[in-house]
Amino acid sequence: MADDILPSPPIEAPRVNEKRGPILADSELSPDTHFAFSPARLYHLLESRSTGYLEQLGGIRGIAIGVRSDVESGLGADEDELDGVVTAKAALAAARTGEAPKIEPLAAAHAHTKPRLRHHEDGFRDRKHTYGTNRLPKPHRKSFLQLAWMAFNDKLIFLLTASATISLALGIYEAVVGDDEGGSSLEWIESVTIICAIVVIVLVSSLNDLHKNRCFEKLNQKNQERWVTVTRSGKNQTISIFDILVGDLLHLEAGDIVPVDGLLCTGSGVQCDESSITGEVELVHKTPGTKGLTDRDDPFIFSGTRVVQGVGSLLVTSVGSNSLHGRMQMSLRAEVSETPLQKKLGRLAKHIIIAGFCVGTVFFLIIFIRWAVRLPDVDMTPEDTGESFLDIFMLAVTVVLIGVPEGLSLAVAVALAFATTRMLRDKNLVRLLRSCEIMGNATTICSDKTGTLTQNQMSVVKSAIGASGLESEVDCAGLHDDAKALLRASFALNSTAFESEGEYVGSSTETALLRFSRDSLGMGPLAEERHNGHVVELFPFSPQRKWMAAVVRQGEKYVMLVKGAAEIVVRNCSQVLQDATQGLEGTELDSRGWSRTTQSYASDMLRPVAVAYRELDGWAPNSSFEEQVGQLTLVGIFGIRDPLRPEVVGAVQACQAAGVFVRMVTGDNVVTAKAIATECGIYTPGGIAMDGPTFRRLTEEQMDQVVPRLQVLARSSPEDKQILVRHLKKQGETVAVTGDGTNDAFALKAADIGFAMGVSGTDIAKEACAIVLMDDNFASIVKALAWGRAINDAAKKFIQFQFTINATAATITIVSTLVHDIDSAVFAVIQLLWLNLIMDIFAALALATDYPTQTQMERRPEPRNAPIVNARMWKMILGQAVYQLVVIFTLHYAGGRFFPSHSEQLQTLVFNVYMFMQVFNQLNCRRVDNRFNIFEGIHRNPWFLGVQVITIGGQAAIIMAGGNAFQTQPLTGLHWGWCIFFGFLTLPIGMLIRLLPDEYVVIAGRKLKPLAWPVAKATAWFRSRKAAKLLPRQDTTDSEEPDEERKIRRFQFTWLKRRTPKARRVPREEAVASEPARVGEALDLVQMVEDFRSRPGGQQAGFEIHPQTSKDDPILFQGESKVPPSQNPEMLRYLGL
Repeated sequence: MADDILPSPPIEAPRVNEKRGPILADSELSPDTHFAFSPARLYHLLESRSTGYLEQLGGIRGIAIGVRSDVESGLGADEDELDGVVTAKAALAAARTGEAPKIEPLAAAHAHTKPRLRHHEDGFRDRKHTYGTNRLPKPHRKSFLQLAWMAFNDKLIFLLTASATISLALGIYEAVVGDDEGGSSLEWIESVTIICAIVVIVLVSSLNDLHKNRCFEKLNQKNQERWVTVTRSGKNQTISIFDILVGDLLHLEAGDIVPVDGLLCTGSGVQCDESSITGEVELVHKTPGTKGLTDRDDPFIFSGTRVVQGVGSLLVTSVGSNSLHGRMQMSLRAEVSETPLQKKLGRLAKHIIIAGFCVGTVFFLIIFIRWAVRLPDVDMTPEDTGESFLDIFMLAVTVVLIGVPEGLSLAVAVALAFATTRMLRDKNLVRLLRSCEIMGNATTICSDKTGTLTQNQMSVVKSAIGASGLESEVDCAGLHDDAKALLRASFALNSTAFESEGEYVGSSTETALLRFSRDSLGMGPLAEERHNGHVVELFPFSPQRKWMAAVVRQGEKYVMLVKGAAEIVVRNCSQVLQDATQGLEGTELDSRGWSRTTQSYASDMLRPVAVAYRELDGWAPNSSFEEQVGQLTLVGIFGIRDPLRPEVVGAVQACQAAGVFVRMVTGDNVVTAKAIATECGIYTPGGIAMDGPTFRRLTEEQMDQVVPRLQVLARSSPEDKQILVRHLKKQGETVAVTGDGTNDAFALKAADIGFAMGVSGTDIAKEACAIVLMDDNFASIVKALAWGRAINDAAKKFIQFQFTINATAATITIVSTLVHDIDSAVFAVIQLLWLNLIMDIFAALALATDYPTQTQMERRPEPRNAPIVNARMWKMILGQAVYQLVVIFTLHYAGGRFFPSHSEQLQTLVFNVYMFMQVFNQLNCRRVDNRFNIFEGIHRNPWFLGVQVITIGGQAAIIMAGGNAFQTQPLTGLHWGWCIFFGFLTLPIGMLIRLLPDEYVVIAGRKLKPLAWPVAKATAWFRSRKAAKLLPRQDTTDSEEPDEERKIRRFQFTWLKRRTPKARRVPREEAVASEPARVGEALDLVQMVEDFRSRPGGQQAGFEIHPQTSKDDPILFQGESKVPPSQNPEMLRYLGL
C-alpha cells in the first residue's frame, strides 16, 4: 500500500462493459488493509466517470462503507487505529441490505505494520497510512551549498577567483624558491585576502538568498491555507484543507474551489466549472449519488474545479498527490517568477553591464598595451611577469565588477521578502508578488461596503411585520404562533449557514437573522429545526437575483420561502400579512408604504431584508424558480445594522491624501450606500451616486463622462463592477478592487490589483485576487498601499546609492591608473571587493528594509510610464558623484600638501575618506524626494543600523590591522577626524542638492540628449534585431498567455472532456455572465444634470449628484487628459480632494 500513496502515473483503467461500466476483478477489490478500496481503485473510479462502475462498488453508500465512513455522519471524530478490515464484498453487501458491514480480521502479514506518526499527526492513524493526507510533498529546496554555488557562478567572480588563485600560486612559489631579500615572501597575502573576500561575498549573498527563499516559502504555504466545513460524528467542524481525509463529508457551496476528489452525496443545483482540467468552458451539472443514477448522471467532482452554483456535500475519495489536482501540481511546480519591477531593473542592469564590459575591455586593452610596450625595458623574472599581468587583469575585472549594478534585482527581492512578511502581520496575504509594487501607484480603489467599510457584525434592530407593522413596530413576543413558526422556518430552512459550538457560521446577514430568530422567536438548535423541516429544493443567494428561496414540503402541500433585498422582494409580492399577531391572513399590499419603510431603514444606514412566502399545490423536480416566484405574500421587513468600522474614516482620508480616489461599489440599497459613503467621506460634493440598473443603461461615451466622478455605485452586480474597472483602466487609472463573491472573480482579474475578502470571500474570489485581506478591513488596503510605495522607494534608494558608487569608484580607478600606472591606482583590488560587498549586499539589506513612512502617503501616485530613475534621483547621483570625485582626486594628487605623511598612509587616508562618504551617503539615500528629514523611521529599522555598525567596524579593522592584506596603514586620530568630516559633508551637500529645482535637471537632460544619439541608435538596432528573431515564435505562440497557464493547458486531461456527456454541460453564459447587455433606453445625461441644477438634491432614474455640488461645476468629464482623471487637478478642485 505504500506505493499507492506516492504519486504514480495514470494506471490502465479497468475493463469496461458497455452497459454496466468497468468490470473489477476480485483481486483488485481488497487491498488487504483496513479498507475495501486502495487509493488507485478510488482514483480509477473517478477517472472512469462511470455510474455503472460506481454501482458495481455499491454506489456512494458502498464507497462510504468501504472507506469506513458514513454518508450522513461522516468520519468518527475520535477515530485513530481501526480494528479488522471491511472487504469490498462486505461493503457491497452492507450497501444493498442497509445493515452494518461485517468486519473481518486483518491478515497476519499486515497486522503488525502499524505506522509510526509524528506527535502532531495523532488521530486517524490507519487512514493516513493508507490514503495519505491532503498535502503535497514539499518541493525541492535549494540547499545552502547550491545557493553558494549559484552566487559563485558569476563570470566576473569566477574570473577574479581564477586570477587570484594563479597569483597565489605564483606568490607561494616565489616565497618558497625565491632568492631575494624576503620582500616576496609576503606578496601572496594579497591573493589570499582577495580569495577570502570572494568567499565572504559568496557566503553573505547565499545566506541572504536562503533567508529570502524561506520567506517566500512561508508566504506560499500561507497562500494555500484555506478553511472548509466537514461533518464528523454528525457534527459540523471547520478544519484546514490540509486536514481533509478520505471518507470525510465535505460541505460545498457556490464559490468553493474543490480541494479533493470525491462523490457528490447530497446537493441542490450544483454546477461545476471543470475548465481547469478539461479545457471546456461549459459548466457541468452534478447529480447527487444518493439518488438513483442513470448513465448520463455525473456525481464525480474533481479537485481544482470550481463550484459555480448550488450547495451540497461531498464524500472524499482522493487527497493530496493521489487526487487529480495533486498530480497536476506535482508536474507543474515552478520557481517564483520575477515581478515587473525586477524585470525592469534587470533590463536596466543589462544595459549598464554591456556598457561596463565595453569600458572594462577598453580599459584593459589600454593598460595591457602600455604594460606590453614597457615590458622589454623592465628586468623581471617570468614569475614576476606573470604576476604583473594578473595584477592588471584582476584590476580590469574588478573595475567591471564595481561598475556593474548586479544588486538591483537583489534589492527588490529583499524588499519583497521583507514587505510580504510584514504585510502578513498587517492582515495582507500577498498571492502575487507583482501586486505589491503595483499597489504603490494605485490611483483608484473600488471598495465593497459590507465587512470592508463596516464591521460585518450585523444585528436586527428594527422590524415591520405584517400590515400593522407599518404603523408601529410589533413586539415579537406577541406574534401568533403560526407567524413565529413561519419566520423560524424562513430563517432556519432558507439558509446555508450552520451552527457550531453555539455560534452561527455563514453569511453575516443570515447569521444576524438566525440570532434574531433564536433570541426573539424561540428558535431551538438549528440542526433540530432543519431536521423537523423537509426542504425539497434550495435556491442559494445569487448576486443577480439579490434573494434566495427554499421549497419546503408540509404534508401534501409545498411552501416557497423567500428572503432578500427588500425593494426587490416587495416588487414581487401581491399580498401582505394583515396582522401577524392574529394569524396568517393576508390583505392587499400597500407598495408605496412598504417602499417608504425600505427607504427609511436605508436612510438610517440599515440593510432592509424582506421575508415572503407562497403556498404551492405541488413542486416538480428541477422546476424553474423564476416561474414560481411571483404572487408572494410579504411577511415583513427587518432592518439590520452593520456598524461602520471606527478606523475607516481615517483610512479613507489617508487614501485621499495619497492621491487615491476611493469609490464604493455595493449590492446594497442606494440610500443605504449613500448614507454610509457620506459618513466615511467617500461621497463628497461634486460626486455622483448611481444604482446598477441605471449604470447599465449608459452608453460607452456616457460612461466615459460619468465614471471619473462616480463615487457610489449601489445595487450593483459583479458584472457592473467589471464594466467599471474596464472603463477606469481605459482612462489610464491603476485600479484596485475588492470582492468576495464568485462572480467578483471577473472584476478581480480585470483590475490591476484585486483584493479578496479572507473572512467572507469565496475560494474562487481568493484564487482570482492578488492580495487577500485577512480581516476584510479597508484599513488593511491602506497598509498595502503604504507597503507598495515602500517597495518602490526601496528600489529607488538602492539605485541612488549604488549608481553613485558605480560612477565614482570606476572613474577614480580608471583615471588614476591611466594617469600613471597600475601601482598608482587609488584603490587596490581587495579594497574594491570590500566596497562591492558594501554596495551590493549590505546596502540591499539596509535600504530595502525600511518601513513605510507618513511622508510616502502624502504624495500622489506615479504615472505608469514614469522612469525608474527620475530627475530627483539623477540630481542626487550626479551631485554626490561630483563632490566625491573632487575630494578624492584632490587628496590623491595634492593631499601631501595638507597631510604630510608617507604615500602608503596617504593612500589609506584617501580610501578611508571615500568609505566614510559612502557610509554617510547611505543615510542621505534613505530619501528619494526633496525633503530634508533623512532620519525618518530610522529607529524602526534595525537592519540599517546593524549594517552601519558592521560597515564602520569592518572599515576600522581594515585600517588599523589590514596591513599588507588590504594595503593599508594605521591612521592617526587627526586623520580619522578628517575622514569623518569629509564623509559628514555629504549630508549638507545633499540638502543643497535637494534645494536645486528639478526643472534644471530636466532642462539639462534635454540639452544633453543629442549626445546620446549613438547609444540610442545602437539600442534601437539591437531591439529591432531581437524583435525580428522573436517574430516567428509569435506567429505560433500566444504571447499574452503566461507560461504557467500554457503548461496547464498542455497538461489538461482531454479524456475527461471526452467522457463528459453533452447533456451534463451547461453553457457558462446561462450561469455566469461575463458582461451584461445594456438594459433599457439610453439616458439623457445633460438633461439630468440640468434637472439637478434646477432642483438640487433630487434623484432621477437612479442617478444623483451630491446636493452640495457647486453650481459652476461642469460635473460631466469632458475632453482628454494626459493624466488619469483621478489625478487631474481641474477635476479634483471641484471635488475638494
